Amino acid sequence: MPAKRFDFRNSDGDRLAALLDLPDGRPTRAVALFAHCFTCGKDNKTAHRIAQGLKFYGIAVLRFDFTGLGASEGTFANTTFSSNINDLVSAADHLRQMLAAPSILIGHSLGGAAVLAAAHRIAEARAVVSINAPFDPAHVTKLFGNRVAEIEAKGEIEVALAGRPFRIRRALLDDIAKQNLASQLGALYKALLVCHAPTDETVGIENASQIFTAAKHPKSFISLPGADHLISQASDAAYVANVIASWTQRYLEGGAAAQFDIS
Repeated sequence: MPAKRFDFRNSDGDRLAALLDLPDGRPTRAVALFAHCFTCGKDNKTAHRIAQGLKFYGIAVLRFDFTGLGASEGTFANTTFSSNINDLVSAADHLRQMLAAPSILIGHSLGGAAVLAAAHRIAEARAVVSINAPFDPAHVTKLFGNRVAEIEAKGEIEVALAGRPFRIRRALLDDIAKQNLASQLGALYKALLVCHAPTDETVGIENASQIFTAAKHPKSFISLPGADHLISQASDAAYVANVIASWTQRYLEGGAAAQFDIS
């Protein structure tokens, strides 16, 4: 079944472009919300492959472009880590109305940090998955190299990320500097799965250790040996999807894995 394309509005009134991947010819037993990596977008291969893998297990997946990215409205330069969190909450609110609130939250890279921070605002979520996520959102400043001081001095500059130009403002630096993911992890009160590649050269494996240590049980860790930060190999994305589907089943029992009407 082709993914359903639609828009929903965030808390600022911007239309965000979304895709809902639904299981093919089988009941939907759970709904997941997926947060893509920094500047990536909903259509990147990792998000697509993981969503396709989860569909096989009866898990519907909503993936969307954060404000100012892909086909979504808004200006990327105006976005912050906090605005990403608000976008996730808006996406969950829309899912709650159109199908069912997400019981699974999944985030890749900075998107992983975002779902960890947003989880307490999505009450129905019972399982949270981070994939190659940083423990400190400020880790993203490493992508700006030696231009951080220039951003702070000028207030806004253009930075090349993955070969594309992006306007970065000091507001982003100020916002991520005040985040405290450790305290949010300590009060997560949801099952946590930390997936991380020990060979990740962008976000080191020590971040997984910090996330895992800060969180309380139930929590699990899955190593992704040989994978890169972007999970660019199809086999690695398929493995991640298989693990998520199997792991979440325990935490979706007792009614949380109800079958939803998607007609």
